[in-house]
Parts: sequence; C-alpha cells; structure tokens
Amino acid sequence: MLIATGCVAALAVSAGAWVIAANDFDIREQRVTITGAAQTLQGTLALPKHGDGPFGLVVFVHGDGPANADRDGFYRPLWESFAAAGYASLAWDKPGIHGAAGNWLDQSMHDRATETEAALDWARKRPEIDVNRIGLWGISQAGWVLPEVAVRHPELRFMVLVGAAVNWMRQGEYNLRAELRERHAPEAEVAAELRRRDNDLSLLREGANYDRYRSATTDSPPMSEDRWWFVRQNYRADVSETLPRLRIPVLLLLGERDLNVDVAETERVYRESVPPDLLTVRTFPDASHNIVKFDLDRPDGVRPFLVAVFAPRSLYAPGYLDALRRYAEQPPNHRSAS
Repeated sequence: MLIATGCVAALAVSAGAWVIAANDFDIREQRVTITGAAQTLQGTLALPKHGDGPFGLVVFVHGDGPANADRDGFYRPLWESFAAAGYASLAWDKPGIHGAAGNWLDQSMHDRATETEAALDWARKRPEIDVNRIGLWGISQAGWVLPEVAVRHPELRFMVLVGAAVNWMRQGEYNLRAELRERHAPEAEVAAELRRRDNDLSLLREGANYDRYRSATTDSPPMSEDRWWFVRQNYRADVSETLPRLRIPVLLLLGERDLNVDVAETERVYRESVPPDLLTVRTFPDASHNIVKFDLDRPDGVRPFLVAVFAPRSLYAPGYLDALRRYAEQPPNHRSAS
C-alpha cells in the first residue's frame, strides 16, 4: 500500500511538473489598461521573455463571441511565436468580459475597427514598442474589422488573417450547411434549418425589433435581445470593396476543414482583390477554423482537453506557429500609397 501510494504521488508530481513546463512560454505578460477607446479596455501585453526592446508589436483582434485577452490561453503559443521574431503581442478583454466596461454585443464592425485604432494609438506611446514594426493579427469576424484598420493605416508592417470571411450572410449559410453535413443531418432537417434561416433574414431585412423577432422566429432557443441587436447592425458586413484598397502585406491562413468559413471563397476573393505582391496564402490540411488539428478542435472532448493541458502547442496544425514567426521576421515589402 505504501509503495502504491508512493508511486501515485510520484506520478502526480511528475504530471504536475510536465504541465508547468508545457505551459511555460517564452513571454512576459503584463496586464495593462488601454485608454482612448469608447470605453477603457483591460488588456494583456505579452513581451518577449528576454531583452528591453523596443520590440515590434502584433495587435490581436478576436473573432465572434465573448473573449478575454488571451482567449483562455489559446493565444499564448501564438504570442510565443511572435516573440521569437522579436515582437510583443497586445490583446484585450472584449467589452463586458471579466468586468470590462461596456458590452461587446453593442458593437458594430466599424466600432471594433475604431477600438483597434485606439489600441494602436495607445501602444505607440509605450517605450518598449518599436512604432515602425507594428502588425495586426485577427481571426474569423476580425476579417471584417482589420482590413478597415489597415486601409486607414498603410504604415502598418503587415496583417495576418486567420479564417477570415468575406460576406456575413453567405458565411452564415455556409456555416449552417457545413455543420449539418458534418453530422450527417437528414435532408428534411437541412431543409427545415434553411427555412428557419431564411425567415430570420427576412426579419432582419424588415428591421424587426426584438419583440417581432421573438414572435416570428422558429429559432430554438431564440437569440437574446443583445444578440439580435448585434446581428441587426452587422449582418450586411462585406469586406470585398475594402480589399482592393489594401497597401500592406497580408498573410491569409486557412484551415482546409473550416466549418465556419468557406475558405475557397475567401481565397478566391482575396486573390482577385489584393495585389499579388502583397498577398501570401497558406492552407493547412486537416485543420479547423482556428488552424487547430481538426480532431482536436472539440471543446467537449477528453483528448483535446488533455492535449491543451499537457502539450498546448500540439493543438495547432503542423507549421502554423512557425509560419507566424517566419512571416513576422520578414514580411513582403509595402506598396506605395499610389
């Protein structure tokens, strides 16, 4: 019994040490207060572990949904990759998350772009930041946010977009169809879901208030009032007219098995719209919307949880983290403003 107890204790200590080592990233995190936006933002500045700077900076912009600054640790391996290239990373809690002021569901995509610009202005005043080496990273919904920022700030060094959508309504239909297909839903269910979606789109086009939506929708459960308002002000989002005005290098990263975004459409539109000398596209086989190995991008699974705890860098598709580092080290040259 004593031997068995000792073995269990030794294993527990070893496992604990492994987890600590696996989650020890080569970054120094500081909680910061970002002023200048519509409401004060609470964020995290992740600096390279060694050196005094000035460092380059990558400003992170979240996708949809409630999100804290590090996206529950999801960003740390990415921050580490940028740190290896000599870059700090900056992200913030969405308004209303972790006690932050405001409500992210009150924001339009333009509001989020303005918020990002405020973070850029704040960061440029920091002594540890090299103002000539500032880039952007954004995922999913940030595809409607960051191009607007980039067009207004051609001095930025680069923009990295992960799983960026083009058109809100087409993205929503693709996502619905892809998820139904993934679970082999019968045709009758697919048809019913598409009718439900069409009904909601009709209500949006009518400008229906929340009471009207609640009385007419077949959503189960229905959206919250805040979510309905958020969708109402954003469902017309489309980035296609913004892309031709980009003058900074763009790295577009896509997961081959993205269920959220039609990556074939995204790649086609970006190749048609962004000057080819500025655009780099890379698609990762068997990768999800988050460029995570597809079979590990399941938040309710035991194996994904164990990998996230014991080997968090291994969640990502092979080559993704290295691609971030390499691109930050040497992005393509800017185009002239003309």
